[in-house]
Amino acid sequence: MTTLAVHTQHLTAKGLRAIGRQPAFVVIMLIQPMFWLLLFGQLFKRVVEIPGFTGGTYIDFLTPGVVVMTVLFSSGWAGMAFIEDMDRGVMDRMLSSPVSRGAMMASSMVTQGVTIVVQALVVVVVGLVAGARFSGGVLGVLVMLVAAVLLCAAFASLSNGMALLVRTRESLIGFSTMLTLPLSFLSSAMMARDVMPGWMQHVATYNPVDWTVVASREALSADPNWSAVLWRLGGLLVVALAAGWLATRAFRTYQRSL
Repeated sequence: MTTLAVHTQHLTAKGLRAIGRQPAFVVIMLIQPMFWLLLFGQLFKRVVEIPGFTGGTYIDFLTPGVVVMTVLFSSGWAGMAFIEDMDRGVMDRMLSSPVSRGAMMASSMVTQGVTIVVQALVVVVVGLVAGARFSGGVLGVLVMLVAAVLLCAAFASLSNGMALLVRTRESLIGFSTMLTLPLSFLSSAMMARDVMPGWMQHVATYNPVDWTVVASREALSADPNWSAVLWRLGGLLVVALAAGWLATRAFRTYQRSL
């Protein structure tokens, strides 16, 4: 195994153990998406009567959207772990050690990815219990998980990079909120794209959040357009790699300012 892989493995195990030692966080992490799905599903269930919605119930439509919203709000907080390490002096010790900077970033992305997979599976199970039906079956769910993990990697990287630049919880919270809320509502996570205003539809075309939602819904449908799914997954991969590279470079800015 390469040095990067070994370091990533050890740091990921450390991150997962830290999450496991916070039972309250684990419970909230699993219950919150359930509330979103059930409450939004009931609140907006009649919107399927609006022209523009095609086939299925709103719970069918909403489940992938809740998975994506969970990705945004979970990965947007990833940088909090970096800020905690800075406050405790752990970050400085890590940077003065032979630990790979790429491994520090990659392990955070993997840790967040594991968390997202667990949350997404909880959402799928709750959706099925609530009456959702996914014609795409297991393959469709797997594609949705891949899309969710790629989006998670991108947003976790951005959160980590911003944490290295701003170094305060308040600033990171402001950045995360400023980024996640507009991108959520400028996508088809909760509303069919055909009933959105024209300018929002145009913005959604370039929104990685919408790519994730569309790829997931296509994969879960009875007759998926795999070309549409694959190019969106490819776009998400490019965004994730670019975000990871930029965030890793933020370590240099952090060290120069010490």
